Amino acid sequence: MDSREIARRLQTVCAIHVTPFDDATGAIRWDLLDANIDHLLAAGVSVIVTCGNTGEFYALTLEEARAVTAHVARRVDGRALVVAGVGYAVPTAIALAHSAADAGADCVMIHQPIHPYVTEDGFVRYCERILDGAGLSAVLYFKDPALGDGVLERLAEHERLAGVKYAINDLPRFAAAVRRVPAERGLSWVCGTAEKWAPFFFAAGATGFTSGLVNVAPDKSLAMLAALQAGDSAAVWRLWQEVVPFENLRAKYDNGNNVVVVKEAMRAAGLDGGVTREPVAPLGERDRAEVARIVATWRGQPS
Repeated sequence: MDSREIARRLQTVCAIHVTPFDDATGAIRWDLLDANIDHLLAAGVSVIVTCGNTGEFYALTLEEARAVTAHVARRVDGRALVVAGVGYAVPTAIALAHSAADAGADCVMIHQPIHPYVTEDGFVRYCERILDGAGLSAVLYFKDPALGDGVLERLAEHERLAGVKYAINDLPRFAAAVRRVPAERGLSWVCGTAEKWAPFFFAAGATGFTSGLVNVAPDKSLAMLAALQAGDSAAVWRLWQEVVPFENLRAKYDNGNNVVVVKEAMRAAGLDGGVTREPVAPLGERDRAEVARIVATWRGQPS
């Protein structure tokens, strides 16, 4: 699948699935992962991102990351686009990309480097080497505000780059970045900060958004997409009001709550996302109660 086709298919909800861990042992619960993927597919999700941040990529060993990607690709079996997160050192990212390709993934997502010292030329070279060596088209996860958007203009020239997951909540900056890259390049611009920010990013040029909420309430995520695509502003803002309390709770503690709120909400909704791994701790009592209240409200139950 070439990068143009990947870009076209990214114009949707990009579901970042959770990785369920056992409460007692911390091991991956493959049965719960299957249930999570089946839930997303049954809801009509058409892009599944494995080894994303909501999947706790950096809490996985490299062997586990390979295994999760392979397991998800087998479970999806062509029913959705599978995007596999890769990262760490350049050779490691390329090796993970090759494993993903062998497993049947359609595309990779290049995680933001975790190195504490990053220069713009170095970042461009990091991404170019992975794009050159991955063997698959790629989405770039861009979330470091210290990097200038000129790096995206440079990387857009690479034929394997299909899209940018833009996760800096600076809308004038994002709008300018979209317009710096020639439209004929055909990149897909994806809002990387979920439903809370999707309406604003769509107004500035995004055509898709990532979601962790989709693990809990895919109907809300897909309804927001449909409303955004139809230009139905009344529906957009009604849905936005429903999901903002959830997204605000995820953003607590400098986004430390990001994954654990999703998993707790799954539990409250009768699903099972397992527990999180360190360095994420279980939710405190007050936050757990707020999750339960939000999910009950969505389900039309007394809160």
